[in-house]
Amino acid sequence: MEQALTDVRVLDLTHYVAGPYCTKLFSDFGADVIKIEKPGEGDGARKMGPFLDDDPHPEKSGLFLHLNTNKKGITLNLKTRTGIKIFKDLVKEADILVENFEPRVLSSLGLDYRVLEDINPRLVKTSISNFGQTGPYRNYKATELVLFAMGPHMFSEGEPDREPLKFPGFKSQYLAGTYAAAVSMGALFGAKASGMGQEVDISIMECLCAPPEGAGRLMVYEFSNEEIKREGHRKEGYYPYGYYPCKDGMILIYGFLPAFWPRIAKWMDMPELLEDPRFIDPVVRPEHHGDFEAILYEWLAERTQQDLIRSAQAQRIPVSPVYRIGEVLKDAQFNARNAFAEIDHPMAGKITYPGVPFKLPEATSQPQKPAPLLGQHNHEIFCDVMGYSGEDLVRLREQNII
Repeated sequence: MEQALTDVRVLDLTHYVAGPYCTKLFSDFGADVIKIEKPGEGDGARKMGPFLDDDPHPEKSGLFLHLNTNKKGITLNLKTRTGIKIFKDLVKEADILVENFEPRVLSSLGLDYRVLEDINPRLVKTSISNFGQTGPYRNYKATELVLFAMGPHMFSEGEPDREPLKFPGFKSQYLAGTYAAAVSMGALFGAKASGMGQEVDISIMECLCAPPEGAGRLMVYEFSNEEIKREGHRKEGYYPYGYYPCKDGMILIYGFLPAFWPRIAKWMDMPELLEDPRFIDPVVRPEHHGDFEAILYEWLAERTQQDLIRSAQAQRIPVSPVYRIGEVLKDAQFNARNAFAEIDHPMAGKITYPGVPFKLPEATSQPQKPAPLLGQHNHEIFCDVMGYSGEDLVRLREQNII
């Protein structure tokens, strides 16, 4: 079936999160993505959990399986002369090459962009690294914690009397992968129009300083010369605002605008709140935050999540459920839009995966093929595509080239 990127070939020299997510966005829309892994070891994400049934098997890493759907997988040792030759042959027919090694790595292998450009002038080479390909930090190592600490987010996150907090998971990595995919597609359009490729330089650190959130925080400081203060899960003086327990779970109430206060009183069927001297004056109200929450907690404890949401909607108050993970998978809206896909992997079996978070009505985009086993497509790529014989593959394997 024709997909949006059916005619695009991508060489995937990536590992862990940022690079694989970039190439996953291509593969989920039909690009021919060839993932190149180190023989015997593969992508480092294969060693990262969560693992199916708590079995630390390289073919059962949930992170790897999610990030590599719809890709073909081969092994190739780029530290051998023959491995480099084979890789250069692959470059001849590629549209995009994505890599997220440290900046020094490809040049040390004799594979910098000037070399690859001579082989394929229309190639788009996308490099994703912690701090970019240039500058004094170009070779610095970093973790998600380091990147957040150096960016505009962490200092303003967390409770006001506690240490700063980073966002959970691999947010900077996914953000960089998204930027890399978008910019690479723009460069590909240019290459198809002009016949000339280019090198795309993605800094994960700089992605954190860009929209959606980083740029806004930097602009607040630029215009006010003030740091955003940590406020934790609630805004003092504005209430109800934050996460609250109810009879059967948690809800989020976003009611801090002045216009919401009469609605809150009506929602709680407590008109007397509007006349209470502790709450009627917005200037005095911050002093009685705890008084109101004592009333609210008692009221919420007698009501279910769904009852609260429906009654809040009737009063036009922003209230939402705080889901457990299992509840996310069962949500009617997500399932109506096919936000999840079940994929059968030869080692891990049938698993529900996150789908692509946007739709192209005229092009299918749901993941359909599982992440490749290590070296699964060696025969297809090396023999069927590149013309090597079965005997050649045996010899290459014996020499630790594939």
